[in-house]
Amino acid sequence: MRAAFYERQGTAKDVLMVRELPDPEPEAGEVRVKVVASGINPSDIKTRTGFGGKAMPFPRIVPHQDGAGVIDAVGPGVLASRVGERVWIYMAQWGRAQGTAAEFVVVPSVQAVKLADNVSFEIGASLGVPAMTAHRCLFADGDLRGKRVLVQGGAGAVGNAAILLAKWAGAWVAATVSREEQAEVARAAGADFVVNRHEEDVAQTVRSATGGHGVDRIVDVDISANIDVAVACLARDGVVTAYSTETPQAMLTIPFFPALLGGFSFRFVYVYSMPQEAMGQASEEVSACAASGAYAPRIAKTYALDELVEAHQFQESGTAVGKIIVRIQNP
Repeated sequence: MRAAFYERQGTAKDVLMVRELPDPEPEAGEVRVKVVASGINPSDIKTRTGFGGKAMPFPRIVPHQDGAGVIDAVGPGVLASRVGERVWIYMAQWGRAQGTAAEFVVVPSVQAVKLADNVSFEIGASLGVPAMTAHRCLFADGDLRGKRVLVQGGAGAVGNAAILLAKWAGAWVAATVSREEQAEVARAAGADFVVNRHEEDVAQTVRSATGGHGVDRIVDVDISANIDVAVACLARDGVVTAYSTETPQAMLTIPFFPALLGGFSFRFVYVYSMPQEAMGQASEEVSACAASGAYAPRIAKTYALDELVEAHQFQESGTAVGKIIVRIQNP
């Protein structure tokens, strides 16, 4: 099979290559997927560059956690009827050397989730890490119907997923952005209220938009920088969930008395260590949202496998608005 891989950490241009590798074979409880589309996440970049000093977990890595395609082989213990099934994949490269930047990938059967016929492979490859993360951030503390949600960073992959899922679940959603292009993406995802964090006072604006009530949930892309805004925006017994940080050395200082008096809760979500029950619920409900037609993320750009260096560079540039997809092959 043709696959992209790297054998040392470094820049995309220096270490990524596309070559022929042996086709993987599924073992017990696994399926092999013919990959049609592969999605890039910030965590893929961090693994390649050694973010936070983390060493390579394998001597050769085929990158990318997310993807979509068609099951073409199954291992012992997996129903043969799964062959031919359209699926989306999550955490393909977690604990494994081979991810979805290849013509074939082998994953545990549970990590290849049925993809409805009306959902494109590109959208399927956009689920995975962003949607699973957003789901946990939103639903770990109960149902959202009738709740008010603030998404900090509404045009990012997780932020965009959070808007889509929260609206599907019946919530009122506000989102922060940095520029008009991002505002358009947030509105297209269904955000009821969009705030430019560089031009407006986020807390004051959100309080006003909610009639002074504040928001019940916050999904935050950088809580160490946004903690004061979070505390000022939360309604009584509100929850703020953090899933990312700008630097591995980031520190979080919580204003104690405002948090105490407000009864606030703080949750931290790392998709790769989510409880199995939460992963199962997330994959089921993300699939349902996509099948309903409510999950329509912004695709920033689609590249060919031979253009993977450029795709990674675009992801790292910080200028991409939406999900970056790598088209591997036809179904």
